[in-house]
Amino acid sequence: MSNAALEIMRLRAELAATKADLTQARAVVSCSEAMIAELKLEIARLRRDRYGISSERRARLIDQLELQLEELETAAAEDALAAEQTTQTATVRAFTRRRAARKPFPEHLPRERVVIEVPAACTCCGSDRLVKMGEDITETLEVIPRQWKVIQTVREKFTCRDCEKISQPPAPFHATPRGWAGPNLLAMILFEKFGQHQPLNRQAARYAREGVDLSLSTLADQVGACTTALQPIHSLIERHVMEAKRLHGDDTTVPLLAKGGAKTARLWSYVRDDRPFGGAAPPAALFRFSRDRTKEHPNTHLATWRGILQADAYSGYNDLYHETRMPGPITSALCWAHARRKFFELADIAGNVRKGKPAHQISPVALEAVKRIDALFDIERDINGWDVDARVTTRQTLSRPLVDGLHAWLLAERARMSKHNPVVKAINYMVENGHWPAFTRFLDDGRVCLTNNAAERSLRGVALGRKSWLFAGSERGGHRAAFMYSLIVTAKMNDIDPQAWLADTLKRLPDIPVPRLPELLPWNWKADRENLKAA
Repeated sequence: MSNAALEIMRLRAELAATKADLTQARAVVSCSEAMIAELKLEIARLRRDRYGISSERRARLIDQLELQLEELETAAAEDALAAEQTTQTATVRAFTRRRAARKPFPEHLPRERVVIEVPAACTCCGSDRLVKMGEDITETLEVIPRQWKVIQTVREKFTCRDCEKISQPPAPFHATPRGWAGPNLLAMILFEKFGQHQPLNRQAARYAREGVDLSLSTLADQVGACTTALQPIHSLIERHVMEAKRLHGDDTTVPLLAKGGAKTARLWSYVRDDRPFGGAAPPAALFRFSRDRTKEHPNTHLATWRGILQADAYSGYNDLYHETRMPGPITSALCWAHARRKFFELADIAGNVRKGKPAHQISPVALEAVKRIDALFDIERDINGWDVDARVTTRQTLSRPLVDGLHAWLLAERARMSKHNPVVKAINYMVENGHWPAFTRFLDDGRVCLTNNAAERSLRGVALGRKSWLFAGSERGGHRAAFMYSLIVTAKMNDIDPQAWLADTLKRLPDIPVPRLPELLPWNWKADRENLKAA
C-alpha cells in the first residue's frame, strides 16, 4: 500500500474521531444548558414562594423558563442519543446524560400483566428441566384513548293475568330534559368550556374526529340545561359568600360581542376566604357580569351586605362606604400589593433595561418604598393562619412602627418633589382621599389581610380564557360564564377536581331532597369522599 493511501486512511480515522468528539461535546453542552435552565426555573420558583406568589411578571418569567426548559430537554435527549450511537462506532469516551429520577407510577392505576413466553429448553445445554426461580417486572405507562359508550336503561313491562293492568318501573330522573347525555359527559362539556376555556365549536369538532357527531346547538342546549339544574347549588354558594363578615372584591375585563365590534365588559369576583386568620368557614367565590364598570354594579351586587371589603381604590366602591348607606356602611380595607406595584414599576431595573432605558434611571425613593413595604409582607407571611388576636398582637408590636415610619417618610419625601413626579402620584395613591386609614385597617383587625390577592387569584382563569374564547357572545352568555366560574373556582379553592364534583352533583341532583342539597356543596362533598375513603 502506498504512502498516499496510508495518509488518506489516517486522515479518515482522525476525521471520524473528531466527529465523534464533536458529537460528545454537543451532547455535553446540550445537557449543561438544560441543567442551567432547570436551575434557573427552580430559583425563580423559590423566589416566587419567598417574595409573593401574585407577581405577574415573575409568573410570566416562570412560564417562559418552563418553555425554554422543555425545548432544551428535548434537544439534550436528541444529542444524547446521537452520542450513544457514536460510541458504538468510534473509540471515544462514553457520554452519560444526567436524567431526573422518575417517580414510581401511582398505586391506584390498574396493572395489566403481560407475560413473555418462557423458553421450552435451557439455552445453554438444551435440557427441558426448567424451574421458575423468580421474575423481573418492567413497568410501562400507557394510556387508553377516550371511550364513548351508550347506556341503555331498560324498563320492562308486565301485564297482570287477573286484571290485565300493565305494570312498569318509573323512568329514572335525569339532570337535563330528555336525559340523552350522562352526568360525566355533561361535566366534561361544562369543565372544558369554562374550566379549560375550550369553546363548544372546538369541542364539537374534536368529538366528531372521535366518531361522535354532536352539533354546536346540541351542546349549547345541554350547557343551558345544566345551568338551570345547578341553580340550587349556586344559590347555596352565593348565600355562603354573602354571610361572610369580610370579602375580597376585584374585577377584570371581558370582551363582549356587540354591534360594530367587541366592547369591554366586566367580570366581578367576590371571594370569601377566612383561612388567613384561622377561620373555619370553607372558601368560596361568587362571580358577577356587567356590561360596563359603573358604580351601580358593585352597589347592586352588595346591596344587602355589610362588612369589610378588601379591594383596590376604585372610586366605584365609594358609595358603599358612605355613612348614610342602608343597611349600613361597608368598611374599606385597601390592598398593599396595589400600592407596592406602583412603586415597583418605578424601581424595576430589569423592566427599564427591557424598555431600552439605562439601568441607573430608577427612582431611589420608589426603591426604598418597596423595601419598606416588603418588610411588612415578611411579617404577614409568618402570621398567616394565626387566629385573630395573635395577628393583631403581632401587628401592633412589629408592623405598626414600620407603618408609622413609612407614613412619615412618604410625607417628607413628597414635600421635596414636584407634584408631577411619578413617585408623588404613587405616594398620593396611599395618603390622599382618605386612603391611609383603609390601608392601616389591618393593624387593628386580625381578619383583614394585607393584600387583595385572593380575589386576583380567582380571576386568573378568566385572563387565560380571554386568549382562547376571545369574547363573550352575548350579555346572557356573560352571566352564564359568571355562574359557572362561581362553581368551578369554588371547587378549586376547596382542592377538589371540579369535573368530578360536577359529574357527581349532576348525577345526584334529580333524586336528592331539598334539605339535603348542602351535601353537594364542594366542601361537604369533599368531606364525604374523604370519610368514604378512610372507611
